[in-house]
Amino acid sequence: MNDTQFTAAVITVSDMGFRGEREDTSGPALCRMLTEEGWQVIHTAIVPDDEGMIRDALTACADEKKAALVLTTGGTGFSPRDITPEATLSVVERLCPGIPEAMRAESMKITPHGCLSRETAGIRGGTLIINLPGSKKASTENLAAVLKPIRHGVEMLQSAGSANCASNETAQKNSRGLPSIDAWLREAKAHPDAGKIGMYLTHTGVVRSTARSRVRSGDENARPVKAMQFSCDWEKAQQAIEEARAMEGVYYVRVWLNEGMLEAGDDIMFVMIGADIRPHAIEALQTLVGRLKSECVTEREIFDDNTFTF
Repeated sequence: MNDTQFTAAVITVSDMGFRGEREDTSGPALCRMLTEEGWQVIHTAIVPDDEGMIRDALTACADEKKAALVLTTGGTGFSPRDITPEATLSVVERLCPGIPEAMRAESMKITPHGCLSRETAGIRGGTLIINLPGSKKASTENLAAVLKPIRHGVEMLQSAGSANCASNETAQKNSRGLPSIDAWLREAKAHPDAGKIGMYLTHTGVVRSTARSRVRSGDENARPVKAMQFSCDWEKAQQAIEEARAMEGVYYVRVWLNEGMLEAGDDIMFVMIGADIRPHAIEALQTLVGRLKSECVTEREIFDDNTFTF
């Protein structure tokens, strides 16, 4: 897999938002969720509740921008102006009913009104298009319910054949795609809070061939590391990310974590923090990386004789 396979566009559908009479909160929130999960958001837009304009925006994202994933937020209710599903159905070639079914099922756990959402999902060419509700809370809850399977769906959609569903270490290792720090920085500087940020700090973690026991305790008899089995508790990692974003002066947080069987020199994690001043950036970066390493990930060193240590 490569970075271009996980590109996304977010389209907010709102008459008032299009006229500048209401702040768009759901669109930026969805963008943050996507970027934190390794997606590259290549396009955002606000369009009115007009079927033709929604249709044009969707086809442009799929046919011209070649986005792997297009999310819409808004226009999925019962109001006469809520016609996002109809516009979506007019451009997709194959339906994906399981995605909105899963989102509505999750919404029903929170409110019985969840059954009233008319969101739909479908495929156009190599693009997966998904409708989400218009509120920030509902849209992010719905996306969270399906974001992991969506990634696998995009892998299948853009692969030459079918994606490997087995627990293959190479597939796991490459499934999230190596990020581009330059691309992260460009996205960060386009973020709504970019004007508040005075410093960006990054951290990159790499598998080393020197054993942990030699680095930390000076064990001269420690054997070289052949590989590392790396895994992550994604729920704990997401909590750590959210808490880092809530720290004083922090306006941008981006994290990528690898997984699977990694060789010496392979990347383990990339982290970027954007904050107002140096002390806040340093504190947030150290805190977040420390939590990821101590609470969220498991590293198993593997030696030439296939023994290992955690």
